[in-house]
Amino acid sequence: MKDIVKDIGHRIKELRELSDITTSEIAKSMGIDENIYTEYENGKKDIPISILYEIAQALKVDMGLLISGEETRMHIFHVTRAGKGRPVEMRDGYEGISLADRFINKKMETMIVTIDPKELEKNQVRNSHEGQEFNYVLEGSFKLLIHNHEIILNEGDSIYFDSKYEHAMIPLNNEKAKFIAVIV
Repeated sequence: MKDIVKDIGHRIKELRELSDITTSEIAKSMGIDENIYTEYENGKKDIPISILYEIAQALKVDMGLLISGEETRMHIFHVTRAGKGRPVEMRDGYEGISLADRFINKKMETMIVTIDPKELEKNQVRNSHEGQEFNYVLEGSFKLLIHNHEIILNEGDSIYFDSKYEHAMIPLNNEKAKFIAVIV
């Protein structure tokens, strides 16, 4: 997965430079430290999906281009066969599989996310991003921490929330949890 992080970082850097945007400008527009942003571009730091989404918005490209390096071009439909989704690098403990990386001008990002309690960062990092998010639990259970709330979600449960509020998912019972995430 580390090669994926480097590949995505190189694509971001190239697109940013082609857009005549400085690292300072893009970091400031996203509200993050320029040094952290530079680590993303250099492939030294995992890029949270929410940050990747914001970078795509800032560069005015589809997130699929950043993930795959291929121009998105499907405009009527996109089929992802079982087990054939494109891996998406996320922060430690989170593994993502994009379910529609080749569809152009998407209004939402769809993926399957697996959280591994053995790989999670010791200090659970909360995440926030513009928009809204829907999660549907496929396997296991997790605790969603969001804006002073702790919500337990089990297999078959779902939640829709305003993702500008900091949130994190923590798998329960020391077992992996898998869910569908839709980010609008």
